[in-house]
Order: sequence, then structure tokens, then C-alpha cells
Amino acid sequence: MPIITPKSRTQIEFKSLEDYIEKDNTVRFIDAFVEKLELDQLFFIKETV
Repeated sequence: MPIITPKSRTQIEFKSLEDYIEKDNTVRFIDAFVEKLELDQLFFIKETV
């Protein structure tokens, strides 16, 4: 039985959602489409926190 080398639990590994979505995924097209919409003309209120 091979020996399993453990990872250090004291270090946190942060990854972006971008790292998990492939470059040709449909969700990228949807994101770009929604980003180009004029939301204020469609009666949406943009809020930044």
C-alpha cells in the first residue's frame, strides 16, 4: 500500500471562480452579454457595496 503524503493544514489555498470555469464555457458568453446591457434603461438599479 503506497504512503499518502499529507498537505499542510496551516496553509490556505485561495482560488478564483475564473480558475474553475473553462474558457469556452457558455456562462462566459452570458456574463459578457449581461455586462453590456444598459440595466438602468431596463429599470434596474445598480448598487455597489
